[in-house]
Parts: sequence; C-alpha cells; structure tokens
Amino acid sequence: MSGLIGKKIGMTSIFDQNGKNIPCTVIECGPCVVTQVRTTQVDGYEALQLGFDDKKEKNVTKALGGHFKKAGTTPKHKVVEFKDFEGDYKLGDVLTADLFSEGEFVDVVGTSKGRGYQGVVKRHGFGGVGQATHGQHNRLRKPGSIGACSYPAKVFKGLRMAGRMGGDRVKVKNLLVLKVEADKIELRVTSAQAESLIEQKADSIRSFITANL
Repeated sequence: MSGLIGKKIGMTSIFDQNGKNIPCTVIECGPCVVTQVRTTQVDGYEALQLGFDDKKEKNVTKALGGHFKKAGTTPKHKVVEFKDFEGDYKLGDVLTADLFSEGEFVDVVGTSKGRGYQGVVKRHGFGGVGQATHGQHNRLRKPGSIGACSYPAKVFKGLRMAGRMGGDRVKVKNLLVLKVEADKIELRVTSAQAESLIEQKADSIRSFITANL
C-alpha cells in the first residue's frame, strides 16, 4: 500500500462548488526520501523505506549515519516502511504530496494527544452516579463499585477505571482528500461522515426556508 509520512499542521475549512463550508485537517505530507528498498531476494519481502523530517548529524549513531549517507540524504527523524508500494523507486528518490489526488480516500495513522491522568467520565464516558438530588452529594463523577466483596473478592482485568489517557496509536479510515497543494507539500483531508452531515444540515435549512416562504 502506497503512503507518505507527514505531520499535522492544523485545521481549516474549504468552500466547495456548492458553497458548503467543509472542515478539514491540514497535513504537511513529505518530502519523503527513499532510504532503503527491500527486495524478496535479499530481505524476504518487498517494501519501501521512507525517511521524513531532517535531524542533526550529531544526534545520530554512526551506523544510522552511514545508512542515510548511502541513500544520499541527511539523517531523518522518522523512518517507516511501506509494503506493496505502487511504482518503481530507487534509493534517494524524493516523494511529495502529489502522490495523492483530490477526491480519493486515505487511511491516516498517528499518535493521539496526551491528556494526562483523567477520570472515568472523560476517559470512558461514564455518566456519574445518577439522581444527584436524592441522598448523595459527593459522588457525581465517581466510578462507583469496582467489584463484589466476599466473592469473587477481586477486581476483574480490563475494568474501566481512571488512568492515563491519550498518547495512543490511532488509525482513522476513509478520510476524503479535499485538496492537494504539491508546491506547499500540503494535504487537506476531511471525514466523509462530516461531509454527509453538512449536506443533511444544508438540506434541512433549505426545506425550512421553503416552508416559511
């Protein structure tokens, strides 16, 4: 599967040809350098190793420095392998955002924001102890019981409790590529679900205006 390494720049919105304002995420996608070409004869599988974002030479080991020097590029912060990459590329080739085209769907993998230590309401969506006006006054955001006392006399594994939230590997599938700016090396993507919700909202506004005319 073909792909590129990038980082999120921020959020913005784009107006389409129908005047809809669609929210989207701006991703700096590339330039990525081919640092190694894996082959079946040598490595037992086929893949393309890409490097992204320059790194100082003093912060790289001699072994890694030689690896990047062989590819004819500077040391990179992030190195990722992509299996079944479409197209023929050789060592040192540079890939940019024009690998993608507007209107296609992509899967994005990244690390979620670290939220620190959070309670059960924010971390797992608990509703808190119900009926806050009937007899209790200080357990609104508490987890409640975590297990029986005499039997089984333990807390089961996997019980949802307070703890560290965020900083996890997250994959979001089927994001629509709204715009590709190859000169700025930027990619603008949005959720297809968000676009359909905007369309439904626009239809309801149109029907409301028609009904009140």
